[in-house]
Amino acid sequence: MLLRLFLIMILHAPACALAAPTILIYGDSLSAAYGIPREQGWSNLLQQRLQRSGYSHVVANASISGETTSGGLTRIDKALTEYQPQIVILELGANDGLRGLSITEMRLNLTAMIAACRRHRASVLLVGMRIPPNYGQRYVTEFMESYPILAKENHLALLEFMLDGVAGRPELMQEDGLHPTAAAQPRLLESLWPRLLPLLGKPIRPKQRSD
Repeated sequence: MLLRLFLIMILHAPACALAAPTILIYGDSLSAAYGIPREQGWSNLLQQRLQRSGYSHVVANASISGETTSGGLTRIDKALTEYQPQIVILELGANDGLRGLSITEMRLNLTAMIAACRRHRASVLLVGMRIPPNYGQRYVTEFMESYPILAKENHLALLEFMLDGVAGRPELMQEDGLHPTAAAQPRLLESLWPRLLPLLGKPIRPKQRSD
């Protein structure tokens, strides 16, 4: 009788209740595997790492090359509704900085996206960037400081610089000097993984020896 009741509950449970938790990557070209095969991008490597480490999470990548924070804000609610993520890796702002857009607007847009994630009960890992000094040192400093400020204000996990250990190394950057090569992708994941790990909870099975 108890077994029959359990089976009835499973069959009538909402699909979202049975689905594996989702990690939504919400970024720009740095997360969209620009210029390299998509399967070699760090987001795909993350899915493999999760599986090897015993986690059931599914990675969904809604990143768009060239995306700004204003563009990201216009589609965040749709993405959150579609994917129902447990965790959002928010990696936007680089294109705002490269175009010299308002840093105030960038911060407001990121704040609004963080608030949207929280309305959907998703934890946020904020990923920061740095930019060349094209628009002067004051602009560069304000841009760089935006991410720690937002992380502190909103009590978020933070990776301060996406390309730490990669930027400025020709062997790890594509010819445009802005996008990492396929060889750099494991390094990007290694930088991000320790910040993501506390948000994942406990694995559902022991990790494999190959990790």
